Amino acid sequence: MQRPFARLFCAALLAITTPLAVMAADDLKTYTNPKEAGPDYALQGEYVGKVSVDGAEVKYGVQVIALGNDKFQAVTYPGGLPGAGYSGGLSYDDLLKSEGTASNGKVEFKGENFIATLGDGKIEVVSDDGDEIGTFEKVERKSPTLGKKAPDGAVVLFDGTSADNFENGKLVQGDLLLADCYSKEKFGDHTLHIEFRTPFKPEGRGQGRGNSGVYIQSRYECQVLDSFGLSGENNECGGIYQVGKPKVNMCFPPLTWQTYDIDFTAAKYDDAGKKTENARVTIKHNGVVIQDDLELPKETPGRHKESPEKDALYLQGHGNPVVFRNIWVVEK
Repeated sequence: MQRPFARLFCAALLAITTPLAVMAADDLKTYTNPKEAGPDYALQGEYVGKVSVDGAEVKYGVQVIALGNDKFQAVTYPGGLPGAGYSGGLSYDDLLKSEGTASNGKVEFKGENFIATLGDGKIEVVSDDGDEIGTFEKVERKSPTLGKKAPDGAVVLFDGTSADNFENGKLVQGDLLLADCYSKEKFGDHTLHIEFRTPFKPEGRGQGRGNSGVYIQSRYECQVLDSFGLSGENNECGGIYQVGKPKVNMCFPPLTWQTYDIDFTAAKYDDAGKKTENARVTIKHNGVVIQDDLELPKETPGRHKESPEKDALYLQGHGNPVVFRNIWVVEK
């Protein structure tokens, strides 16, 4: 069902095949408040709708990414959005991609026999004769575990009132924890709930776009990055750096609160200090399993080596104003 839609909506648009290149984080416009993020941020986001193809309605999801200077990239998913209808049956390279330029608060895509217009919270696709082909409405998804309360017996590391449970902990915007700190308490086997928000850096690319990381036990990095609309690699949001990419890229748009729910089993060692079992982790990103009992054969570079000892939760600082809230741990 994808190819008929391609003829109607995307095949005639300019295809973008070059991946987003890495740019330095310096000197780029960086927004930490949606109210101040500008008109491009309002257009960026997720859209869902149906298109009439040969008398049948076919559902699609579209992720629209702001690239700065009024430029946009759109990625189209047959069946719906990632984690909400899209089966993942296509490689990222095979997904339909297109670009457009904003003018007067709208982005217009022109193709053979149709015009697609993004604006006012929707994408409208019409034929040259003005007949409606389909409409995509903007949606704002929320993680089902957003705001989840710590259960009895949990170790509450951050509730917005103080950063005292973290070395180098800093409060910003009143009640948020800034990246680049680590917990004073150390953990072995545990479950972790943490909420994070990446900044909006429309001119940033790749690792220069809201980079941070949740280092489980200060050893294994679950990447934090604005990977909205990207392919989902091991160095993108939800990936375990150098070990495993997420099963699905569940990254929401920047400046949207997101969740990681992590179940971690530490590596095992014998009395002589020799490792006998690798660590393992299961991770839900915005409520969807993206790492399923993944074996962790080695530590992530940049922090601590593997050892039998318990260790801290480290929230990596990479020069980006990534913030966290509602952090708690249940020890096994």
